[in-house]
Amino acid sequence: MKPQIKQSDLEKWADYLLNHSLGGIKKDDIVMIKGEYIAWPLMAVLQDKIFTAGAQVDINLVAPDNNRGQVWGASIAKNGTLEQIKKTPDWHKARYETMTKYIEILGAESPELFANLPEKLNSAITKADMPFKKLRLSKPWVLTLFPTEAFAKMENMTLQEYTDIVISTSLTDPKLLEEIEEPIYQLMNRSDEIKILTQCPETGNELKMTMDISGRNIVKCTGHSNFPDGEVFTSPDANSVNGEIFVDLPIFFNGVTIEGIYLEIKDGQIVEYKAQKEFDTLKMIIETDAGSHRIGEVALGMNKGLHTALKHPLFVEKVGGTLHIAIGESYPECYVKDTSTLEGKLQLDELIQKGICNESSQHVDIVVDFREGGSGKRVFLGKTEIFSENNIWKIK
Repeated sequence: MKPQIKQSDLEKWADYLLNHSLGGIKKDDIVMIKGEYIAWPLMAVLQDKIFTAGAQVDINLVAPDNNRGQVWGASIAKNGTLEQIKKTPDWHKARYETMTKYIEILGAESPELFANLPEKLNSAITKADMPFKKLRLSKPWVLTLFPTEAFAKMENMTLQEYTDIVISTSLTDPKLLEEIEEPIYQLMNRSDEIKILTQCPETGNELKMTMDISGRNIVKCTGHSNFPDGEVFTSPDANSVNGEIFVDLPIFFNGVTIEGIYLEIKDGQIVEYKAQKEFDTLKMIIETDAGSHRIGEVALGMNKGLHTALKHPLFVEKVGGTLHIAIGESYPECYVKDTSTLEGKLQLDELIQKGICNESSQHVDIVVDFREGGSGKRVFLGKTEIFSENNIWKIK
């Protein structure tokens, strides 16, 4: 079954992606559009507009058994070997080097095809894809999500109910986020620490986690890389993260939904972890590499219009009044203003060597709900408490 989306809505959506998110299309651009065939209605509109602008299009169709178009899909994890996974084709690298801008359309027809893969080989695929991920992130890029029946079922919704939420959110003017995010952005910029208090529903115990964000660059997200958008984030000193946290909002990852995550972290290292559902998937994430035992991001969800916490990370992490941390990779731009200069690269290398900036082939956002009824209880930016009210973060 296909979602019912007006052509005018597809046109408006595409215009936001090309003109707002990517800053417009020039004649010398080569724009990669990546996604499963099920997302073709949006892909088709995008390619028409790019060709009309005089640029080139690289349509990168993703196989149904491949999670987000990684270098390898599920088949090699089920039937291949580690040696095969390491032999990434040269043309694949050339394809990513050649494109100048990148659009990824999330949304899977059959996510069960890449769910619950053998842990060791699945981790190897993630590692093998890392160089291509870095290539993608080094160029202007944007992610969006096309509604599918499989994703609607994951939310226990009809396809049309799910489509209506995705489309209404994706057609909201991202410029409205600027004003909403500014007060929190300014406060985070002045803060040297974040303190997060959550409650474990099983024991009723209050859990505290702290992390140092002094000297970090703070980023406002207003639709330039994710669409829809709405968060204010930074990467902490990864060595400074200490304490416990309970994460209550479900997270979709690799075809499955993880629920009820508990983490204990000492001096930057995850020393204990649990999940009420899909523990093996959480284990696979954390045991991927040394960096996946650490935290790479802390962020506040700022999209006031997102009331329903859909499980997909693109949506759940943006819900106003939520907070998320990421297991794994830090964002280099939070430590160094310009990573393309020699000075910036040397500075970043030093921070990586010291463990302040974290490297990993994983970056998995896990989200705590601070709205009424959620496991999130209190958040302090420095000595100032912020609170969730009417789907937005406010300063006390």
